[in-house]
Amino acid sequence: MITEEKIRSTQGQFVQLQQELGKIIVGHHNVIEGTLMALLCGGNVLLEGVPGLGKTLIVRTLSETLGLGFSRIQFTPDLMPADIVGTNLVMEDEHGRRFFEFAPGPIFAHLILADEINRATPKTQAALLEAMQERSVTVGKQSYTLEEPFGVLATQNPIEMEGTYPLPEAQVDRFFFKLYLVPPNGEELKEIIRRNTGMGEKHKLSTSVTREQLLEARDIVESFPIAEPLVEYAARLVLATHPDEQSSPDLVKKYVAYGASPRAGISLVAGAKAHAFLNGATNVRTEDLRTVFPMALNHRVLLNFKAQSEGITVEQVLEHALKQVKDI
Repeated sequence: MITEEKIRSTQGQFVQLQQELGKIIVGHHNVIEGTLMALLCGGNVLLEGVPGLGKTLIVRTLSETLGLGFSRIQFTPDLMPADIVGTNLVMEDEHGRRFFEFAPGPIFAHLILADEINRATPKTQAALLEAMQERSVTVGKQSYTLEEPFGVLATQNPIEMEGTYPLPEAQVDRFFFKLYLVPPNGEELKEIIRRNTGMGEKHKLSTSVTREQLLEARDIVESFPIAEPLVEYAARLVLATHPDEQSSPDLVKKYVAYGASPRAGISLVAGAKAHAFLNGATNVRTEDLRTVFPMALNHRVLLNFKAQSEGITVEQVLEHALKQVKDI
């Protein structure tokens, strides 16, 4: 039985965690909160932003404050699956007898930064897909389970598409959220300059939430109650992105080729639970679903050619759908 006292205590730990992250990371509050929500739900995150906005810093700092193992994989066209998951090496004992020994790859960590994931070939992306979905990797005939908590935070550069391999929709659908990193404003930029040129105060990070506490928090978030009308509202939000649904908004029927999958509904409700938890609530509210809706669906809705030719974005379509669907 999870008591309210336990919930409040754990929520306090995550308030402290966000304060620790703020000592190192300037801005990006929505990205930090979205990443924490995904971790609390055991999900993976797709981060999109131009170079230099601190994607690596966010993941590395998060792993330090959680006391988790961190691994960074730079995706390139010549990267092979074995470079990620590991390989069997021929070893020799003191008697000269040879045997195979598995050498784990960088995927065997808790937080994986898959930098510029769309630069790797589909074969390598498929190796990562198994880890993301099954929490295991297969080498030869042997499968190896990855230790929880496990999460992939993959990055994409939206302005440089030459020499890239677009992610297959099956893999994109495996990402819990897609989060956008935006350039800092004037005040944030000045603070970043100060901190990185010796003018700002140096901060030492402390582990405010341990691995065990994170796993406990996952159980608490999963147990959060959600009223049946809110579940129905979440389902209506997802269905509102389907152009063949009679009740879908006109903008969706006009510009959407394929609506969101059932995984979108799962991410929406699970993410709403995590959002409620991080914001001090003890149950899911309408505002939690509305806040999480764009993050959970912006990579799961495919626009048609008409939308692309007219400059219509997924964000515009989702915003319109959110306004059109009546809440409870």
